Amino acid sequence: MKRYIQLTTFACILTFLFSGFVFAQDDDEPVYPPFETLTLIDNQTTVNPYKGQKLLVIQHRFSQIKEIADIFGIYGSANTRLGISYGITDKIMLGLGTTRAYMQQDLEWKYSILSQTTSGRIPVSLSYYGNAVLDARDAKYFGPEADYKFVYRLSYLHQLIASRKFGEKVGIQVAPTFVYYNAVPEGYRNDNYSINFGGRFQVLGFHAIILEYDQPLVQPSGDNAKTIYPNMALGVEIGTSTHSFRVFASNYNSIVKNRSVAFNDRDPFDGDFQFGFNISIRF
Repeated sequence: MKRYIQLTTFACILTFLFSGFVFAQDDDEPVYPPFETLTLIDNQTTVNPYKGQKLLVIQHRFSQIKEIADIFGIYGSANTRLGISYGITDKIMLGLGTTRAYMQQDLEWKYSILSQTTSGRIPVSLSYYGNAVLDARDAKYFGPEADYKFVYRLSYLHQLIASRKFGEKVGIQVAPTFVYYNAVPEGYRNDNYSINFGGRFQVLGFHAIILEYDQPLVQPSGDNAKTIYPNMALGVEIGTSTHSFRVFASNYNSIVKNRSVAFNDRDPFDGDFQFGFNISIRF
């Protein structure tokens, strides 16, 4: 817990330092955002809603692709998240979401620190994103009843997201990420670190190819340590002026990034994938 508090403080200090840098710059026109939505697939982007804008997000994951009997996962157990995000200002976002798996309730926030400019004086866009997630399942899932504490239900995520747009059609991003769980099953870590990559390649109008890759930077240790595998996802994005529809395949079922960073036990090179889709509605 002490390490979590130290890293949270460090992230806040970085945010204020970068904010001061921004305010010191002369006015310069920002480039059109490299991504169309707040999330690429499951990773956040540097995009924020403008002040007063609301976005409804539906994220759905079918079950594992196994056999034609369940139409390659469509008839299996699914996972869904419903979320809404709101632009407090043009730079600050707040959001709420609920996810079926583990009955997760999340509060999320994002702050736009830098925006890439057409002159090249600011070469990248930079945002800070964080969340707090509550596992609302019965107390029996958190160890012996005598040892139960409410804080065992909570996890947190912090990341700095840097993105750059190349020309009119290509956007890439990288995000160092820290996830902390107050309580984890044996074989896993409380503190987890990863480096997340993403790309969007526009191919026709608002349509694009999208991909993500998350590389864990630490592994659990000990006799019963589990192996945490990278997260991989590849799909297509179909966009309109008010909607964005993304369909993809991924090697993980978790939608909330905290769980996929800390608990993904599916080796992407074993062909262990499933289909999913996201719908984002701006209003």
